[in-house]
Amino acid sequence: MAEYAGVAGKFDDVDAVTRAVITASRLLVAISARSLAVVEEQVTLPQCRMLVVLSTRGESKLVDLAELLKVAPSTVMRMVDRLIATGFADRRINPGNRRETLLRLTDKGQHIVEQVTALRRREIAAIVERIPASRRADLVAALDAFNEAGGEPPGPSGTPVLHPLGWAEA
Repeated sequence: MAEYAGVAGKFDDVDAVTRAVITASRLLVAISARSLAVVEEQVTLPQCRMLVVLSTRGESKLVDLAELLKVAPSTVMRMVDRLIATGFADRRINPGNRRETLLRLTDKGQHIVEQVTALRRREIAAIVERIPASRRADLVAALDAFNEAGGEPPGPSGTPVLHPLGWAEA
């Protein structure tokens, strides 16, 4: 990537890299917002985040969801009630500990996650196709390093998977 810097050492400058990442994050947020717009009448952004977590992790305890989403357990409980009312999730008592409730995604909830993910994937793929093939490996290496430094682990065989906030895709 240094050959594209234009100025020697530019990519060693934390501020320059930070500006580039912030610009890219604006683009990714816009893409995410557009993909969520198709389901906005059905779920809110926080509810969609919870659906993504459930899609990724499978059946989960409410306390674990609260921790992953960085919200209070009471907030998760309200979100769960709404998701159950809409048919996107259901809950059951944990057979291993009857004091715990487990939440899982329904087929209807999984469909929402797949719909949003497919839209986001298509839009990102269209952008990636406009990047010269000779520069794509550099982009992958840079994003892998960024994800690793941020604690976002790769999925099986290095393939990114959906994670708690729901922004990475398979």
